[in-house]
Amino acid sequence: MSTHDLPSHSTRLLAVYLYLRVIIGLLLLALQLTGNKTVLQNIDDINMFVWATVSYIAVCVLTTAIWPPRSLSTSLHRLVGSLLFDISIMLVLFLASGGVASGLGYLLIVYVAIAAIFFPGHLGLSFAAFASVVILGDTVYSVILQGKNEKDLFASGILGGVLFATSLAFQFLTEKIRISDSLAAAQSAYAEHLQKLAQAIITRMRTGIIVMDQDGKIELINDSALQLMDLPANHSDRPKQLQEISILANEWLSNPTTKPSKIQTLGSGNQVRISTAILDLGDNKRTVFYIEDNRALTQQAQQLKLASLGRLTASIAHEIRNPLGAISHASQLLGESTHIDTADQRLIKIILQHTQRVNQIIENTLAISRRKEVQSAPFELIEWLTQFIETYQQGNHAKVTLLTDTTELPIRADKSHLAQVLTNLCDNGARYNHKTTGDLEVVIKVGVNRNNDTAYIEVIDQGEGISDAYLGEIFNPFFTTDSQGTGLGLYISKELCEINQATLIHKKTDEGHTCFRIDFSHHLRMH
Repeated sequence: MSTHDLPSHSTRLLAVYLYLRVIIGLLLLALQLTGNKTVLQNIDDINMFVWATVSYIAVCVLTTAIWPPRSLSTSLHRLVGSLLFDISIMLVLFLASGGVASGLGYLLIVYVAIAAIFFPGHLGLSFAAFASVVILGDTVYSVILQGKNEKDLFASGILGGVLFATSLAFQFLTEKIRISDSLAAAQSAYAEHLQKLAQAIITRMRTGIIVMDQDGKIELINDSALQLMDLPANHSDRPKQLQEISILANEWLSNPTTKPSKIQTLGSGNQVRISTAILDLGDNKRTVFYIEDNRALTQQAQQLKLASLGRLTASIAHEIRNPLGAISHASQLLGESTHIDTADQRLIKIILQHTQRVNQIIENTLAISRRKEVQSAPFELIEWLTQFIETYQQGNHAKVTLLTDTTELPIRADKSHLAQVLTNLCDNGARYNHKTTGDLEVVIKVGVNRNNDTAYIEVIDQGEGISDAYLGEIFNPFFTTDSQGTGLGLYISKELCEINQATLIHKKTDEGHTCFRIDFSHHLRMH
């Protein structure tokens, strides 16, 4: 056994042992120098006693300075040598003071107990055996050759038995303490593991959590809350949203029967639902805010409605396509007639344009109802975007500029879905950018969210932007401000993002430009 197997507090025990041996030596020297004959009345060799005591004190002080408790705890040989030296000196003092009758032999109990604490089994008992053999040997010698009192034999036997009993008792107690210490350490490690696990779960869960104390100070805020509230990770940089949360908490605490306002629209474009609860910790109470993405809840409700309408719209679309095809075909044949004047040709052109628009609406509607299983897979976003932009620019006159501060950014999504979404966003952005600046140009910005290490893509244009009156409707199906549009582009893009566990939102950049942002949910950071 090594001292590494001792309880975690063994260093403190060694410190007590080192100081105790110095104190015992000083007390013995003080008793002799003060002439206390009541305590040390049978000393046979005063010079041996004094020199042994002085030498013991000097060695104890020197070894304490050279081998501090932490150093001694790492060396089995040093500790064994120290205890053997202590017991040997005590035996010398025992012999110099006249043997068992002096009572100094009982000091050996202290050192035998210390040895039993640090060394279980036979090694611990060997210290008691060594002291007992010397005591009994000296007593037998004194009785047989010097004619001393034979009663000393019985006293020596009792002292030897006490030394063995002390060693066994302290070994038993030390083992119990060692087991209890191991169990406590295991329970502490398990509790720490559970705490880390709970913290990791709270950090990664999609529901935002904010815990406030009675003074309105935030004690806990997870990554989802930071993201949903669009807050920086640094406490000192957080804007007024937290002040609004504190006001909300105080209002609710003053009248818990009323529910706080559940919908909060933030500057980032996020719309969240906030619910409140009280966490009672005895004398202290905490206010807990549960923050959920209200868009996700709204989307779930919308999905239920769209699921019930899906089959109906698909059937209607099929029924409309047949007469629509007939109208389109008849219009084309009519346009080839030589008897149609210029004015009528214009009317036929209008009919064909609108039949093509209706057909596009039908195609988009069928695409939604026939939506296939997501083929999601991890891939390198920057490399894929470079290829996408090259392909996009080959088939369009629009110029796409890619802005990023990283060369590697892995994500997980369906590439075909992402290509469809970006194509639609780039088409819209380039068209509105052209109306304002005269240039068919759009910017794609890629980065990592500061709160949760997830990737995002922003498609930015310098168009005149979307009116605030329309912001709540731009992702609704069939909503459009363009007479040539179908009103399904953004709706389908948002649907495709959602089935890839991503979110599509509209926001304004710091420069006031229009921006559509895709936030991915998967944590795929390269190491």
